[in-house]
Amino acid sequence: MRVPFTKMHGLGNDYVYFDCVRNPGLIPAPAAVAPALSDRHCGIGGDGIVLILPHREADFQMRMFNADGSEAEMCGNAIRCVGKLVYDRGYHQSETVRIMTGNGIRTLQLTVAGGVCTHARVAMGEPKLSGPQIPIALAKERIQGEPITVAGTTYAFTGVSMGNPHCVIFVDEITDRQVLQHGPLLEVHPLFPRRINVEFVKLLNRREVAMRVWERGSGETMACGTGACAVGVACVLNGQTDRDVTVHLRGGDLRIQWDERDGQVYMTGPATHAFDGEVEL
Repeated sequence: MRVPFTKMHGLGNDYVYFDCVRNPGLIPAPAAVAPALSDRHCGIGGDGIVLILPHREADFQMRMFNADGSEAEMCGNAIRCVGKLVYDRGYHQSETVRIMTGNGIRTLQLTVAGGVCTHARVAMGEPKLSGPQIPIALAKERIQGEPITVAGTTYAFTGVSMGNPHCVIFVDEITDRQVLQHGPLLEVHPLFPRRINVEFVKLLNRREVAMRVWERGSGETMACGTGACAVGVACVLNGQTDRDVTVHLRGGDLRIQWDERDGQVYMTGPATHAFDGEVEL
């Protein structure tokens, strides 16, 4: 059976999207097909796949599966692309859209130009900071400056959940060794019962940081929206930046705001359509 798909990305964090709004059973075994479709040599190529579905409590639902087939709770870059697709295809007329994720409903405010969505501001919810909530195998209310050792190197990390778990590490310079060698070791460290996303962060000034990310189940990606949010939170907790910070990722920039009034983290960034196609499933 040939199935239509759409390739989209947020700052190079790319996924294969399946429009299941009118046919929720279009992809019956997403975890099984995600690795082959994500393969950049023998498949379509991407950091995973995303299913866009109807939902009774929200305007739409997104389910996402990493390149290794594991299902993820949330992706900040992917959810902006979901908002773009449902608006651009006329499924949703309002520039405000509510999307159910694996970690609850997220509200997007779309930026529209020429009848298409170009950017979105996402209310990402309040960060979770305690060990059991993230989860991290430490019975602490806040995981901050916590030592962790891999391959003979000890880092100090801050733990944050933005619907999925993150380990934020501040470094003087970001290197391939940190990301590509230590990232996969940190992902599966015994402290992290559900594995973890790892961000290496270089401070630039009070309003800007640079980061690279090793994503759980996908490896290094060009960008990570929830990771950028976790970085923004970790920067504030450690007194490194203001609450409104630009995060420079390999694929581009995200604006992260941790609102002191409502406690929510807001992420603003682009959503880009790459191409449409069909695949045999």
